[in-house]
Amino acid sequence: MTVLIPSPLHSYTEGRGRIECAAVSLGDLLDKMDARYPGIRFRMIDEQERIRPHIRIFADGAPLKSLGAPLGPGAEVMIVAALSGG
Repeated sequence: MTVLIPSPLHSYTEGRGRIECAAVSLGDLLDKMDARYPGIRFRMIDEQERIRPHIRIFADGAPLKSLGAPLGPGAEVMIVAALSGG
């Protein structure tokens, strides 16, 4: 599957905005991404294993709300990071 990475996380993916990864669930995908790009999972998932409030994750346009959300083999996953500041 294709994973679209927002620019605030490019420092974890060696500057890549798009990666390929095979996974069966959102949790599996994030674990595999973290094995390849250490530290990226913690930027999206908090200590209670919840998606951080400033992160939205979509698979084929549908929002994913939990780490157990299943992913199809050809899914396009988009990670969106909200901007903050004043």
